[in-house]
Amino acid sequence: MSDEVTDARPLQVRIADDLRNQIRRGDLAPGNKLPALHALAERYEVSVIVARGSIDLLRQEGLLTSRKGSGTYVREPKRARRYGLQRYSRSVWGGPEPQSVLRAEGAEQGQKVEQETETAQIPAPPFVVERLPDVEEGDLVFVRRRITKLDGTINQSADSYFSLATAEQNPEIVDGPGGHIADIDRVSPVREIQEEIGARMPTGPEASRLRIPPGTPVFEVIRTYHTEDGPLDVAQFLIRADMAVFDYRFPVPD
Repeated sequence: MSDEVTDARPLQVRIADDLRNQIRRGDLAPGNKLPALHALAERYEVSVIVARGSIDLLRQEGLLTSRKGSGTYVREPKRARRYGLQRYSRSVWGGPEPQSVLRAEGAEQGQKVEQETETAQIPAPPFVVERLPDVEEGDLVFVRRRITKLDGTINQSADSYFSLATAEQNPEIVDGPGGHIADIDRVSPVREIQEEIGARMPTGPEASRLRIPPGTPVFEVIRTYHTEDGPLDVAQFLIRADMAVFDYRFPVPD
């Protein structure tokens, strides 16, 4: 590669970056087949092992997919459409078999939704202190961290924070059988859900956790659950901007 002297990054990272840019520009469109590994290795003047490493990086990012006996193709973009008001209807997350909103939306859109969950106690972040009246600066809070995958690719993280007292008195909010909103509703009926949405670049640890390509922004959503007993839970969502569409339709107020 001609910029070998000035670019100190590993060759497979640089090749992946070039292919990624071709995908973003549309030079490699969804469904297009990539050249065989030997052809890529020859084009970039590298070994087949390096070329394979580049393909593996883009496959992990969800940009490529391999078909056995056929080759490697540019993957059709998987965007989760989030329906602003409708997604919070009790008919979606409530009922005899409560489920998460994302699982319900994923099922409707033909997407396989998987979640990994872990819990911890940590010092309360400032945005949590600002929104939960029973949490003060310096307090420990309980956090439930979730990573969500759509069709095998990570698309978001969701960290839910609540006071230690809430967690101790209501174990169902920690490991309840249904979706998180249903878990909260069992503790105290949910009356309002407030979302503050912004966009930014992820930090290094966030990008690593989400396994997202360099230069990919995220939507940051701070969601507060207002119940009959006041604000009970604050959640921070980091959503890959290239894997989400926010769809809002609502009546026009007088």
